Amino acid sequence: MNSSVNIKNKKAKYDYSLLDSYTCGIVLTGNEIKSIRNSKASLNNSYCEYTDGELFVINLHIDQYENSSEQNYDPKRKRKLLLNRQELKKIEKDVRDIGITVVATSLFISKKGIAKLNISVAKGKREFDKRNVIKDRENKISLKRIKKNFNN
Repeated sequence: MNSSVNIKNKKAKYDYSLLDSYTCGIVLTGNEIKSIRNSKASLNNSYCEYTDGELFVINLHIDQYENSSEQNYDPKRKRKLLLNRQELKKIEKDVRDIGITVVATSLFISKKGIAKLNISVAKGKREFDKRNVIKDRENKISLKRIKKNFNN
């Protein structure tokens, strides 16, 4: 079993301020878990929404398993997330605020071989916030260069 699968949503930290993080199970078919174990999944533009008190992940792209004979496979279908009731109520209460959403941040295989999804309650960043993040990152890099040259 390949437990080193770790698929990340790199734009989530850039586009959102992550507030709370949760790890949850995900309902998959047999071919989908095989495809995830082969790292054939993408979290770009994926988010979560409520339907009848249950949390579903939308736009989680899982390619069809190459040895599958399944017809009419939808790689971006809604997939149910498995959380306990208290977590669901807390997330639902947070999402009622304007500008708050639930974003999928990473998909991984646990030590037991089960696919898990990390989700975060997030607030969208504005353009100037994103520029400040880039500026801070560039300042840290230049400080490291200065320290490195100073020590030599």
